[in-house]
Amino acid sequence: MGEGGILLAALDAVAREATLFAALCFLVSGVDDLLIDGIYFLRLIRARWFGRRCATAAWSPADGEASRERIVVFVAAWDESRVIGRMLRAALARFDYPDYALYVGTYPNDIATIRAVAEVAQSDPRIRLVIGERPGPTTKADCLNVLWRALQRDEAADGRRTAAVVLHDAEDLVHPLELRVFAHHLPRFAAIQIPVMPIAFPGSPLVSGHYCDEFAEAHAKVMPVRQALRAGLPLAGVGCAIRCDMLARIADVRGGAPFDATSLTEDYELGLTVRALGGSSLFARVAERPGGPPVAVCAYFPATLGAAIRQKSRWMTGIALAGWDRTGWSRAGDLADHWMRMRDRRATLAMPVLAVAYCTLAIWGASLAGHAIAQGQPPALPPFLSGLLWVNIALLAWRMSVRSALVAKVYGWREARWAVPRMVVGNFIALLAARRAVVLYVRMLGGAIPDWDKTDHFFPGDTGQAVR
Repeated sequence: MGEGGILLAALDAVAREATLFAALCFLVSGVDDLLIDGIYFLRLIRARWFGRRCATAAWSPADGEASRERIVVFVAAWDESRVIGRMLRAALARFDYPDYALYVGTYPNDIATIRAVAEVAQSDPRIRLVIGERPGPTTKADCLNVLWRALQRDEAADGRRTAAVVLHDAEDLVHPLELRVFAHHLPRFAAIQIPVMPIAFPGSPLVSGHYCDEFAEAHAKVMPVRQALRAGLPLAGVGCAIRCDMLARIADVRGGAPFDATSLTEDYELGLTVRALGGSSLFARVAERPGGPPVAVCAYFPATLGAAIRQKSRWMTGIALAGWDRTGWSRAGDLADHWMRMRDRRATLAMPVLAVAYCTLAIWGASLAGHAIAQGQPPALPPFLSGLLWVNIALLAWRMSVRSALVAKVYGWREARWAVPRMVVGNFIALLAARRAVVLYVRMLGGAIPDWDKTDHFFPGDTGQAVR
């Protein structure tokens, strides 16, 4: 065998071993997803064939009178002058609830945002402008703590009690009935999360649109399954309500501040903390009317590749890397919660595997080209490896079918046609985000203080066009 033959044989061996490694990892991930699908479809069968409907599905927010317990909405705002005024006016016009207020946290060095909030507050006393003492940006959690302390001062001054705090971002389009949903379930649950429905940004069907697919799967399938397994329910940071008595308990544990200012994903950790303190959480997927769409929060998500990578890297760092260090595991024997936390963190393993898989495709391409030049036949795959690849192909086809069906359920079949190409785009974004996440994590291990690594926000207007 000549030197070229030895090199080609080595290339074949590397391709074969790399394929085996990636295929085994994909099999484990595929079976993991298949188990979630199985639980999800069993719940659907039970609901349709045996008429067993959960409490959230049996109740309509339009039924009866709304509760009159006071609810306060927290909006943390740094450099949001372009959207915050429009968001607040829309919220005031849309909320169908008798007693609520919106507390907006700003920074002393962000005059434009302060002015935008003050302009709305002048015409409606339900808007409470709160200016923190520290210049921004800090972290979103730090800004929320400023709002919490302002609420405590106000309650001490006027004697009014607040039942719960609802979290929203400055670009959110709130649902008119969401406060009714929260108020209905607050007597029984310490925290409630409603679905988040991203809006595909005009002109960005792949990058912005891939969020639609991911949230459709997460909030139509995975979150209900987590709830059915009685695992911890992470909060999304928007469209979630936490009872004030629970926030006070968390604040006592954390030295007076319920939101952890050192966390990049304080919302995710907050949901797990509620469970750790014995509180019960609910994912409330409630139709706004019988047969209608769910009560959900709508918002534009990043439309450019760079913005999506920044956001995904923050999520990955806060949940799968630093979050692993911070939250650890659940109590011994809580297998369902261990499983869900491992799923949350599997990006740390999935991204290297995905990188190996893409490199393997390139290696196989080089191998086939080499055999073509040498006018020889490439070696056949071992039967075990060949069968493993076919199993993975079947699992991938199933995964694509399930995701497309869930996207169609939420957005319609026209949007679902993008689901498959957007899976490729989502993988590419995740790969680039993983590299940045590792860098952020190493910096945090070195003592770097987290800052508010936010993306530019846009507010969805009534015409469906973006408004900066």
